Amino acid sequence: MSKNKSAFFCQSCGHETPKWLGKCPGCSSWNSFVEEIKQKKGSIAPFSKSATDAKPIVLQDIKEQGKQKRVLQDTELNRVLGGGVVLGSLILVGGDPGIGKSTLMLQLAIKENFKVLYVSGEESENQIKMRAERIGISNENCHILTETNLESILTHASQLQPEILVIDSIQTLHSSQVESAAGSVSQVRESAACLLRYAKESHVPTFLIGHITKDGSIAGPKVLEHMVDTVLQFEGDRNYVYRLLRTIKNRFGSTNEIGIYEMSGTGLRIVENPSEILVTNTDSELSGISISSTLEGLRPFLIEIQALVSSAAYGTPQRSSTGFDAKRLNMLLAVLEKRCGFKLGAKDVFLNIAGGIKVDDPGVDLAVTMAVLSSNANLPIPPGIAFSAEVGLSGEIRPVNRIDQRIAEVEKLGYNKIIISENIKGFDPSNYKIDIVQCTKIDQVVKAVFS
Repeated sequence: MSKNKSAFFCQSCGHETPKWLGKCPGCSSWNSFVEEIKQKKGSIAPFSKSATDAKPIVLQDIKEQGKQKRVLQDTELNRVLGGGVVLGSLILVGGDPGIGKSTLMLQLAIKENFKVLYVSGEESENQIKMRAERIGISNENCHILTETNLESILTHASQLQPEILVIDSIQTLHSSQVESAAGSVSQVRESAACLLRYAKESHVPTFLIGHITKDGSIAGPKVLEHMVDTVLQFEGDRNYVYRLLRTIKNRFGSTNEIGIYEMSGTGLRIVENPSEILVTNTDSELSGISISSTLEGLRPFLIEIQALVSSAAYGTPQRSSTGFDAKRLNMLLAVLEKRCGFKLGAKDVFLNIAGGIKVDDPGVDLAVTMAVLSSNANLPIPPGIAFSAEVGLSGEIRPVNRIDQRIAEVEKLGYNKIIISENIKGFDPSNYKIDIVQCTKIDQVVKAVFS
């Protein structure tokens, strides 16, 4: 009986070496090598074409195969995928445990009118049936398969010929061609490679659900993210009911789009107008609250920024932010103190983006500074005012991109004034019914708001 040969694989990039190394020469990560049995030589999967079938072809001679995208009923998923799911694409969906990845994919399987094969390696048929009944939608074209053997899954898929394939999850699959446990680097890489080959040859869009590690990255080798066509990150705080579906990688569309869902007892509900849920409608005027118009991809919406400024109880003042970059908050506080004369060096500053979302748009800088100044002076910002501008290191108000869409969103939600930068070329304020105030310095903004 021949002895099994083993090798060492990097868990971050999949680099292979015959012996253990402390530092990976491929990605320079430390202590990432694990020992695994090398792959056996086996036969080609039954669905795979022979190697002699593939021949070079001139680009102009390639014939289009009709419609290349399949439009889904889930408008938010269509948005992040770039207008629909591309035929033959491999899509990886990652997220924290319990965030709703399986619910999102199950809703996709039972809501669409296509023939869908939902493969689950973590739940039984009865458990999936219970979740489907809770969602309250039935689909006669949805087929459930509880299996973890990769060869068996591909055999059933080739016989059923579904229009969409969902795998829950990639870490539970194991192939008989690899002598290692399910979820290991070799198993994940081999399973993803076989599913990628199946998707390209059968033109079936395939969704893979992937677990993530403690640092937020998708578990398994980093090469998994390079192999797939699209990487979607399903994120959100479990203390909030809202979930964000963010595009990390997309070969067929933009990576700046997000989809917004609301988690309820009957599944995930699509949020058509995120501005109405991210902005608190209160009759009382409170200090430290400002409204900003921001963009995520091509979608404009309003967010509520909350700030609290108080005297430091200890020697070193605290700087804390939730949903906003802490370093950029420190920069804006330094600008307020150096350029505008507001003494904030000895005060605690806490900042929060309402709704549990994260914002990296520089267009919210002006709203952040005004929320801080409002809390510091304990003066509420008058209702009906929104902000959309970037703040420079010299205290100047800088323009932001797509200001027309931002103003249109503010006007649609009933606000009567927006403060933006004056240095915008080709901008005509007369095209809008809302009052547009253009400023060049923070001092002008303070006078326009509090005077």
